[in-house]
Amino acid sequence: MFAEGLIFNACAMLTTTESVTIGHPDKVCDQISDAIVDAYLVQDPLSRVAVNCMGSHGTLFIGGEVTSKGTVDHAKLAQDLYQEIGYTEELKIIVNVVPQSPDIAQGVDTGGAGDQGMMYGFATDETKEMLPTSVVAAHALTRGLTALRAKPEFSWLKPDGKSQVTYDSGKLKTILVSCQHAESIAQDDIKAKLSEHLFTPTFGDLTGIEILVNPTGRFVQGGFSADTGLTGRKIMVDTYGGLIPHGGGAFSGKDPSKVDRSAAYFCRYVARQLVKRELCHKATVRVAYAIGRAEPVMIDVESDAKEDLRPLIEKEFDFTPKAIIEKLDLRKPIYRQTAMNGHFGNTAFPWEK
Repeated sequence: MFAEGLIFNACAMLTTTESVTIGHPDKVCDQISDAIVDAYLVQDPLSRVAVNCMGSHGTLFIGGEVTSKGTVDHAKLAQDLYQEIGYTEELKIIVNVVPQSPDIAQGVDTGGAGDQGMMYGFATDETKEMLPTSVVAAHALTRGLTALRAKPEFSWLKPDGKSQVTYDSGKLKTILVSCQHAESIAQDDIKAKLSEHLFTPTFGDLTGIEILVNPTGRFVQGGFSADTGLTGRKIMVDTYGGLIPHGGGAFSGKDPSKVDRSAAYFCRYVARQLVKRELCHKATVRVAYAIGRAEPVMIDVESDAKEDLRPLIEKEFDFTPKAIIEKLDLRKPIYRQTAMNGHFGNTAFPWEK
């Protein structure tokens, strides 16, 4: 059972966060992009990959830049994964993947950052996952929807879906789930079945909680048949639910030389260390890079500690891209899994250990 926790911010009485299932069009694109990264890293751990996907009404476009000794059949990988997620239609797939620009490579080859930008990492002792309560709850619902699809009595439940939860002063106020379904099942039956098999096991007593299921009254079409998906469009779902800032750079489709990804993971790792050592109850670590340069142009931390923790992290943690990759062992094919139910809170990921 998912226990109610403390509020994320003493000044924010109301918090709302969302998550999406693995069949959501944006998440399908994230998974395809990250599966491509994994496929290259299996063959060549030093692969440089920056691949994005856009899926729309029967067509999937895969574009990007790759430098690798490996070879990948992008179209086959994408079609197989789309069907693995639970969709049956054949996609028209267009691939335009070219070698990485030498202008970027000359800076990255020497250990510099693969891009400029700001990255954030957050941790809190509010939950065992070291994430805000509402973030953990939203992901629990989408994981639950996916798990239910494996049961024969839920054959009517389809891949696409979203969840949203609202907490008021630490108490669950509203549960919202939109889930793709077969045309044959009534909305009242969907709500009753999810209340029994998902909401109650996740949250316990539902008395006084507003429950919204498929508020439009119908969600039969899903995936690329109903909507357009794009890699990197669910960056708040991927991170902290919009409860702390995001640098703006998406994670999926990028190898670890791209600090958009690796430095964000490392900031999370450092924030977790500060909380685990009981130096603070919550911490936000911020870092910024210049493309081609190894040393960050900024390292900072905001926390509820009585002392400034920045000198400590500057002393103990090496934020250069090469050091981050080595510390977290990021050249392994682990990335498709990160594109499912958030990049944080899963102990299978090295930055969460």
